[in-house]
Order: sequence, then structure tokens, then C-alpha cells
Amino acid sequence: MGIEKYFDLKEKVALITGGAGLLGTQYAEALAEVGAKIVLVDMNMKGCAENAKQLEKRYPVQILSIQTDVSKKRSVKEMVRKIVKRFGRIDILINNAAFTAKHGSKKHEGYFAPVEEYPVDLWEEVLSINLTGMFLCSQEVGKQMLKQKGGVIINVSSIYGLVGPDQRIYHGVKNPYNPFQKMNTPIVYSVTKGAVLSLTRYLATYWAQKNIRVNCLTLGGVFEGHDKKFVKNYSLRTPLGRMAKKDEYKGAVLFLASDASSYMTGANLVVDGGWTAW
Repeated sequence: MGIEKYFDLKEKVALITGGAGLLGTQYAEALAEVGAKIVLVDMNMKGCAENAKQLEKRYPVQILSIQTDVSKKRSVKEMVRKIVKRFGRIDILINNAAFTAKHGSKKHEGYFAPVEEYPVDLWEEVLSINLTGMFLCSQEVGKQMLKQKGGVIINVSSIYGLVGPDQRIYHGVKNPYNPFQKMNTPIVYSVTKGAVLSLTRYLATYWAQKNIRVNCLTLGGVFEGHDKKFVKNYSLRTPLGRMAKKDEYKGAVLFLASDASSYMTGANLVVDGGWTAW
């Protein structure tokens, strides 16, 4: 068959957690463009509605938005029920949801705390979203994929799930959440993103004989109005000399979601501008 057929997702149902966010929006655009039906899942329903409106203007696509707390089993089960009721199946799950510190939140000021002072309650909150949430979505969607005899799961990780943070890139960078703490990559972020790789490999081998493929997409930093000093430091540390543009992961997501990667499971696709090559 022609090469374009490998990327054709017509009639496929794609569920994207963190669907109101910067990258969730990009993933939705990539899959909508090749015919997939899109489910946007997030706690931020206003953001999902805005993204859905923009997608519907550009593509002849069916879209469903669902407010879901991925850290709560009951919420995830209800999410799956609504999707199956509307579309009858779930073919693609992109586990993209992740904790985001909120400006003005006293509790979240501790997100960037040093290891010696890291608050346990915040550690547990981030784990509940970044890791438990990914497990719960895989668990409940996996049940549906078993019923329909197939599916694809993509777990989103980070370069800091592969290597330790380079603390030097934060030198001179202001912490917008807490001016009394130095900016850094929080320990809980790195720990959860590393665990995503193990979760991916386990599920890939566990469901290998059930026609469910599970792969990981590991990303480098994406520019989103970052501090100029940080951008300069990050760019100097990256072989390609810059942060990623928001749309530069579309091709990787489409590859993993489609038949173009049909002989690929338990793998980690790294798209990081060369960060981990050094």
C-alpha cells in the first residue's frame, strides 16, 4: 500500500489526556489532520472547549471533551464509559497529562524546593497525576482495548527521565513561583518521568500478545515564553542550539499512533534536539 496509508487514522478514536495544554493541543491537531476522532481530557474544560472549537474550524473532525481527574479511579472509569458510549471504542491513548504548578498557590510554591526540604504532600500530589494517573488511564483504557482486541498507548516522558538534570542551566534564572527559592527541575518531576519508562516496558510486554502496543515518547524542552536567560542556557546545552517549537513533536506522535510503527512496542522514541547525545 502507499506510504500515506500507514499514517491514515480515519475512524480511529484517539484519547489525549492533558488535552487543554500546549502539547495536548498539538497532538490533537496532528491526529485530527489524518482523520482520527478526538477526545480531549483535562480538568480545564474551558481550555478543552477552546481547543475543540479551533480543531473543528480546521478539520472535519468529531471531538468529545471530558473533564477528568486522572488521579482518581472513579473519574477515569467514568471517562472511559462516556467515550465508549459516544464512539464505541478507544484506539489510541496518549498519556500526556502532568502536574502543573499554579501561580499564586501557597502549596505549589514548594514545587521547586531543594531535595532536603521537599514537601511530602506535594511529592504525593505530583506522583498521583504524573504516574498514578498514567497507570489508571492505561488500566481502564487497556480493559477496553482488550475487548476490542487491539490498541495503541503512548506514554509521554522527558529527557529528565533518562538523565539527571543539568543544574547549570538554571543559573541566573528567576523562580516565578517562589522568589526565595532557586529555580530547578524538581526531584519529583525527574522521578516520575523515569518511572514512565518502566511502566511503558512492563505494559508493552504484558499486553504484547493482545495486539496492544505501548511505547514511550521522550521529549526535550519546548519553548513557551520562558525566561530569556533560561532559553540561552538551555540552547547552549543542546546540540541543535535551541528549544523545541511547539509543533515539532507532531510527526513523532503520528508515527507512534499509526501503523507506521506497527512493529514497535516497549520502545522509547527520544526527540530532544540532541540533548542526550552529549
